[in-house]
Amino acid sequence: MIPFTFDYYRPDTITEAVRAYKELEGAGRFPIYYSGGSEIISMARVNNIHTKAVIDLKAIPECTVFENNANELVMGSAVTLSAISEANYYPLLTKACGRIADHTMQCKITLGGNICGTIRYKEALLPLLLSDASVIIASGNKLATIPIHEIYNHRLNLKKGDFIVQFIIKNKYLSLPYFHIKKTKNEKIDYPALTLAAILDEGRVRLAFSGLCAFPFQSPKIDTAWNQEGLAADAKIHEMINHLPGPVLNDVYGSDTYRLFVLKTTLLNLEKELEKMPCSN
Repeated sequence: MIPFTFDYYRPDTITEAVRAYKELEGAGRFPIYYSGGSEIISMARVNNIHTKAVIDLKAIPECTVFENNANELVMGSAVTLSAISEANYYPLLTKACGRIADHTMQCKITLGGNICGTIRYKEALLPLLLSDASVIIASGNKLATIPIHEIYNHRLNLKKGDFIVQFIIKNKYLSLPYFHIKKTKNEKIDYPALTLAAILDEGRVRLAFSGLCAFPFQSPKIDTAWNQEGLAADAKIHEMINHLPGPVLNDVYGSDTYRLFVLKTTLLNLEKELEKMPCSN
């Protein structure tokens, strides 16, 4: 049970949502945009979040669009993880979404909610980073299209009152050879000690990680280290570790030593899997 009362708003358009946020913020109501709502509800129940107003985005058509046209895959921020998995337009994203929570929760958690929430792992973000997705942002009275690597750099750089409307991925990425593995300390459904996603694009491997540092990341320096020719896998891994963008996590889901061990064994497994992958063009 949520131990406080709040007003609920369900705008039908982006303009109405932005206007509602501005008016509620000005009235001191501390509004929160609401999509799947699973994290907001959980945090509210234990008093880790407090608001006097929520703005539900699920009635806005642009936030629920989900279509694969001739050139690109368009996914509204309010599309659920289960819908993404069932459609399977982007198999790497399907794999990532299928390992986040259990099926019941996947029917509630949305793509935008997973990426914009406070839980640090944001595993659905990894395929979007690897595919250089574009992000449509509602900012003030206009929409802006921003490359995902500009809107996300170890943290989500949204201005107060802005919200994500859609994610767009070029179709060329949807069929590339890929690798995805999630390692947890105890159970299949748990926060990751390490999640690694990779694609093979024109003979070059790109990698993205969650659970290794305090934030998900995709690093050109790490990609460069991995793609060096004539270097043994152990040497590549050593150089990659030197380029990590932050300290290795050390928490109840895995010590830093354990996470580095998992990283090394997973990358060695990736090396073997790459030998089986067809080259992409």
